[in-house]
Amino acid sequence: MVPEQIEREVVIAAPIERVWAVVTQPEHVGAWFGDAGAEIDLRPGGAILIHWKDYGTGYGIVERVEPPRVFAWRGALIGHTEVRPDNSTVVEFTLTEEGGQTRLRVVESGFHTLAIPAHEALKQAEGNVEGWRIKTEELAAYVARVAV
Repeated sequence: MVPEQIEREVVIAAPIERVWAVVTQPEHVGAWFGDAGAEIDLRPGGAILIHWKDYGTGYGIVERVEPPRVFAWRGALIGHTEVRPDNSTVVEFTLTEEGGQTRLRVVESGFHTLAIPAHEALKQAEGNVEGWRIKTEELAAYVARVAV
């Protein structure tokens, strides 16, 4: 069965403002999430493009911006340049202060509404469970080594 959403949480040893910058500013997103840059129009309805050397460009639309607590975008599956509800998932970052550190919760939803066969949607969700494990670890390591 295709899950409605996947979730991942990590506590990052940095203040919330610093984690917010790393999650929302294109120069940072293009380094820890992509590997060849990013472009972000940081407002609801704004475009988000994330570039990878091996995968090309991911296209998305910003859905929510509530500094420094919530940032969400709808991103099309790789290979799609038009973002529609049937070819995209929503990624939402929620940041919570915890004694000088930041709890980052990532929820990706919409796998069950993709217009692809169920086994492909399940494979996509399963891959992203592992992907978010890797990416949240990379994000935490990135925050520790860069000045924001």
